Amino acid sequence: MNIKKISLEWGKRTYVMGVLNLTPDSFSGDGILQDRDPIQYALNKAKQFLKDGADILDIGAESSRPGSKPISAAVELERLLPILKTLRKENIGGIISIDTYKSEVARQCLENGADWINDIWGFKRDTDLADVVSQFDAPVILMHNRSKPSAVDNNKRLGASYQGAVYSNFMEEIKNDLLESVSLALRAGINKENIILDPGIGFGKTVEQNLALINRLDEIKALGYPIMIGPSRKSFLGAILGLPVEERLEGTAACLAVGVARGADIVRVHDVKYMARIVKVADALTR
Repeated sequence: MNIKKISLEWGKRTYVMGVLNLTPDSFSGDGILQDRDPIQYALNKAKQFLKDGADILDIGAESSRPGSKPISAAVELERLLPILKTLRKENIGGIISIDTYKSEVARQCLENGADWINDIWGFKRDTDLADVVSQFDAPVILMHNRSKPSAVDNNKRLGASYQGAVYSNFMEEIKNDLLESVSLALRAGINKENIILDPGIGFGKTVEQNLALINRLDEIKALGYPIMIGPSRKSFLGAILGLPVEERLEGTAACLAVGVARGADIVRVHDVKYMARIVKVADALTR
């Protein structure tokens, strides 16, 4: 079965994306490479995510946490391909998304069975990525991102966070930036039906701006594309709650409930079992 051709019924329910971090330095403390047998660990975790209610598995091999250092495409592929090939060999089901902004990484992953690409830079970091996605007729998530690697605030207890970028009209600029990414996609020949937008919660936004994004998500939704949000365990929740990353379950749940009510189509989460339940009830209330 060609998973990427499965048609998701936007608007019928909210889909759950489970995060598989193939990194040694994930901000959320769940980096799979820390395990002695990362391939088996990733396989077991993927199976559990699907059992717990995930529809999509998002696999990333380069940390995007504040203060993280970029890695080469070769290192990224060295981490990704063995696990991607194992997941496909085991035929575990679900949609496999690759969290990368590098065209060569995307190309090799799509050649080896990946279904989607999740680009945290919205086609603005690697100018060849849009062409690769177009060639494979793959769905793509385009995220808004004005974060700067050097603009980071560090807190010993709550962890690092990106400093907010400067906006003169926050929501309008978010929408315009996203539409710029959409234009790059369409010019490369990507079908409109394959485009999903992510407002980039936590990336170059203040606490107040992150809250506004969730509460005003319907304005992003009005652009006419499916929307994904990823507030899971992020630092703005730590700032609100005064709690470290491992104690932000309830904060994440609150964001998802409001996000679903405002029109989110996909939620990207670390705690699949609990968040899938939250989303199911939010859907029952709002859809």
